[in-house]
Amino acid sequence: MSAAELQVEGLTKYFRAGGTWFDRSRVHAVEDVSFSLRPGTITALVGESGSGKSTVARLLVRLYAPTSGRVLFGGEDLTQVRGRRRTLAYRSQVQMTFQDPFGSLNPAKTVRHHLARPLRIHHVVPHDQIDNRVHELLDRVGLVPPEKIAAKYPHELSGGQRQRVAIARALAVEPSVVVADEPISMLDVSIRIGILNLMVDLKEQHDLAFLYVTHDLASARYVADTVLVMYAGQIVEQGPAEQVLSEPLHPYTELLLASVPDPAAGERDKIEVHKGLAAAAVDPRDGCRFVNRCPIAIDVCSKITPPLVEARRDHSARCHVTAPSPLV
Repeated sequence: MSAAELQVEGLTKYFRAGGTWFDRSRVHAVEDVSFSLRPGTITALVGESGSGKSTVARLLVRLYAPTSGRVLFGGEDLTQVRGRRRTLAYRSQVQMTFQDPFGSLNPAKTVRHHLARPLRIHHVVPHDQIDNRVHELLDRVGLVPPEKIAAKYPHELSGGQRQRVAIARALAVEPSVVVADEPISMLDVSIRIGILNLMVDLKEQHDLAFLYVTHDLASARYVADTVLVMYAGQIVEQGPAEQVLSEPLHPYTELLLASVPDPAAGERDKIEVHKGLAAAAVDPRDGCRFVNRCPIAIDVCSKITPPLVEARRDHSARCHVTAPSPLV
């Protein structure tokens, strides 16, 4: 398995918002997003529902075609990959697990079928070694005894076990990158830690690069090496996980952190939040997209779109107040 870095440069995706031919409104679901996924690391992409996180995930695995931008892996722009053979080769390197572990599995097929199918499609092992490989994958994700688990149907497994099967299926083709889209949000709190620990073990033991898409900042702090904060289609803050979550630069990150329950924190100072528009990414005007909700907005925020500026070493934010650009 190649340990190559996946680089995202200026990734952009627009969707039509209008319901008629005359309405040319567009949702800027993802706009000018850039980051890297390094082998042996977990990058958390965090934000509220509707911020564009899942659209980024689907762009990386080519469920959506980008409006513009590049996804580079091994020196090749993956957005330009065409043809079945090259597409299969690409998908063997970049795999995805989905939010609903039951919905992503065929209820009429056994666990063995779900893991054997990608092995056959991608010709990972000879036919007579498929069963052994299935058992190895189940053992790798902590589903034992693998012989009994392989014979079960999805409805016979717990939610945590189904998510482990989904992860094993992603690992079947020996990828370099795994995109995990809200992998614990539909699981009981008591079993979420097991999935998070599994992700950490896999990145360390197999040098995998994870993009962990989540709205849960507590879990991002637990597993992530790097955090990307997304709002209305844009990355508004990025940097080392501990630094971003302990000393945030962007007021949106502060508001996300303030919403995380923390019994040890005691009484917190109340943060005043201005109500903003729900459709901040629909035909956005010049200016900061967070301006109508921002508690520290100044005059320039509504006039000039802030660039992503490195205010501290490896720590950037899109804010005129906390990370001002010398060009503005």
